[in-house]
Amino acid sequence: MTAIRINLLPHREQRRALQQKTLVALIVGSALAGLVAVVLGHFIITGMKDQQDQRNTFLKVEIAKLDAQIKEIAQLKEKTNALLARKQVVEELQVNRAEVVHLFDELARQLPEGMYLKSIKQAGNKLTLSGYAQSSARVSTLMRNIENSQWLNAPRLIEVKTADQNKMRVNEFSLEATQTVPVAPAGPGTSSEQKAGKP
Repeated sequence: MTAIRINLLPHREQRRALQQKTLVALIVGSALAGLVAVVLGHFIITGMKDQQDQRNTFLKVEIAKLDAQIKEIAQLKEKTNALLARKQVVEELQVNRAEVVHLFDELARQLPEGMYLKSIKQAGNKLTLSGYAQSSARVSTLMRNIENSQWLNAPRLIEVKTADQNKMRVNEFSLEATQTVPVAPAGPGTSSEQKAGKP
């Protein structure tokens, strides 16, 4: 014979209790899921921040290296410019050396007898000659010689006056002239220095 079970608890209370348990389980599950999501998000954000910090540190190191290289390049440019300036000065001295030799040689050739120079001043290609002559005619001869010279031209008399030199009456003169470099006609096998009239 089958036993009959009699449920003394009301049916609605059992259902309500089951719903409450389900609701609590859902709330706890949602809370746990939210907590897990927050923890995972925190770890992900922390990892991303660490990676970005590493990138920033790497960039700072590389920027510092580039700054050092830029400074070295600037120093090398300054040294290069200084060397180029020295090279240019040496080249100008080499060119001027030959011109000075020609200038003194030409002055010695064009200076008439009976006169001598006491000073020669040069500013660029302008020359100022000062000296003594036995007569003013010799000063005129010097000016004509300068006018016909290949290395000198444009003589301009500044002053002629009488003076006593070694108990002798002489003419003290001062004149200006322009130094030029004769240009030889270019021929086959003619070097650039020969074209400029240099030896």
